[in-house]
Amino acid sequence: MLLRSLLLTFVFVCGLFAQDDPEWTTPHAPFRVVGNVYYVGSKDLASYLITTPQGHILLNSNLESSVPQIKKSVEALGFKFSDVKILLISHAHRDHCAGSKLLKQSTGAKYMVMDRDAAVVESGGKADFQYGKSSSNWYPATKVDRVLHDADEVRLGAVVLVAHLTPGHTKGCTTWTMKASEGGKVYNVVIVGSPNVNPGYRLVKSTVYPTMAQDYELTFRTLKSLPCDVFLGAHGSYFGMEEKFSRRKAGGVNPFVDPEGYKSYVVEREQAFRKDLATQSGGGS
Repeated sequence: MLLRSLLLTFVFVCGLFAQDDPEWTTPHAPFRVVGNVYYVGSKDLASYLITTPQGHILLNSNLESSVPQIKKSVEALGFKFSDVKILLISHAHRDHCAGSKLLKQSTGAKYMVMDRDAAVVESGGKADFQYGKSSSNWYPATKVDRVLHDADEVRLGAVVLVAHLTPGHTKGCTTWTMKASEGGKVYNVVIVGSPNVNPGYRLVKSTVYPTMAQDYELTFRTLKSLPCDVFLGAHGSYFGMEEKFSRRKAGGVNPFVDPEGYKSYVVEREQAFRKDLATQSGGGS
């Protein structure tokens, strides 16, 4: 499963800004992950619905074309799309936030984004340090209603999500944590933003992002410090979503409760970062 996840991650980072991965737009059956946390994304672009009696939180609007699919998934679960009160994202790349303007217009949700990604979102991707010069990576500029900072809490009813700044992939990449209850147990849920070093990123001597390497260091320190029972992420491939979904349907122990999988993922991604850093440092680039 880890090998498949890594291969999908490779396809993701190599193909993200050339053409869309078909798995980004392939529908997936919505399902309950744990407690009040539901998956409403596509086969690989993850979107999460977090429900409360006071309304719902949606994490990741994905592509513009994803919004009707997300709406259909939310309604298939028996919830009202119009009850989405808060919209969050993992980071300001097109595949996770291009649908935000349409989603805001459809639901009236308040859009909350980490401070270091807010300007990118409001520029429609044009302010992105790596991809902003290419129109293929632009998306509808969307007003941010609340600018978040590291460790800020987002509350709706009794639900509390904590925004953890995990920068590098984008300057404001955000990993979200919350607690969810199921079967009389309370679980620590971690939704990873992204620790991936994309092709073309300059970890050394970057003129557009001089602190990139230090920011990745911060990200891995943060990820290793977070208590995790339920491991989720911005892409299904991060956490073996398909395989776990099949096991979830079969019943028994919830496969998304995977603390060891989380630890292994973070270790592998940090090793990949350090390999890239060593290569770039040794090559003098």
